[in-house]
Amino acid sequence: MAFLLFAEPPAGMVWIPGGRFAMGSTDPLARTDEQPVHTVEVKGFWIDATEVTNAQFRAFVEATGYKTLAERPVDWEELKKQVPEGTPKPPDEMLKPGSLVFMPPAPDEAAEDYTSWWAWVPGASWRHPQGPASSIDGKDNLPVVQVAFEDALAYCKWAGKRLPTEAEWEFAARGGLAGKANVWGDEPVVPIAGAPWRANIWQGDFPRTNTKADGFERAAPVKSFAPNAFGLYDMAGNVWEWCSDRYSETAYADRVKAAGAGGVTVDPKGPPKSHDPRNPLAADSRVHRGGSFLCNDSYCASYRPSARMSTPSDTSLEHLGFRCVKDAPAPAPK
Repeated sequence: MAFLLFAEPPAGMVWIPGGRFAMGSTDPLARTDEQPVHTVEVKGFWIDATEVTNAQFRAFVEATGYKTLAERPVDWEELKKQVPEGTPKPPDEMLKPGSLVFMPPAPDEAAEDYTSWWAWVPGASWRHPQGPASSIDGKDNLPVVQVAFEDALAYCKWAGKRLPTEAEWEFAARGGLAGKANVWGDEPVVPIAGAPWRANIWQGDFPRTNTKADGFERAAPVKSFAPNAFGLYDMAGNVWEWCSDRYSETAYADRVKAAGAGGVTVDPKGPPKSHDPRNPLAADSRVHRGGSFLCNDSYCASYRPSARMSTPSDTSLEHLGFRCVKDAPAPAPK
């Protein structure tokens, strides 16, 4: 006799039943690494309803004594492997623990140069997202940020979970809306007059002036915006979310070639090696998904469910967090 296994819903998680979907996009705003659109099948999984919060990450740190990468001493011997050969060693004060913080470019700096938007700030960490003068006191429900890939993995392991693959992430983000441009459908992110904003993104003159029309200049508390059809919050905007896959700009083309015409790729885990033109010297770049409070149509519109981005795995940023998934029996039918 066969027995079906069912589970009580893990706290704060939503069951995604799995299925087939068209991964990628031909939207006018789509980039080349979102193509070709191809058929992917994922099995069922649980996923956090929200991004991991400061309170949740604090519980992990207090239970384990864990120190994030941004809180550890900087190893110049490792760092210099990721910069052009011959790059001089920075001053010692710049090799102190820290992280990258968004800072609008100065009036005399080119807004198109994204390197002018970010500054290495000693003392920046998940506890101090914008540097030593900032704090997460009273911000328990904001998503934790300034966590590198290995920090996210460490939390997931402690919680008995894992990071989602980008196929799982996109399937969950779409909420069953096949082929739609956004997680809420094809309507634009800017709402009609009087309607609430759908996601925490940048409004105004990016990257210089944010009008905060959605109520937030930077990260917002989780559940500040309506969920998608699966009941998942902030799958568009707020903060980017780490996925487990290594990044390659040709991942989809390689996948289609392997599957053949009309083929279906089942539970893809990403390429064995990363190849990231934006960070050519990085030994390991990982995918992150969902966009952030810095997304704006004039620059990237990366709040779209198909949008892909990447970051070296040892990098932490003010607009990058994560959520977890869990492999477990399906919930009992109602």
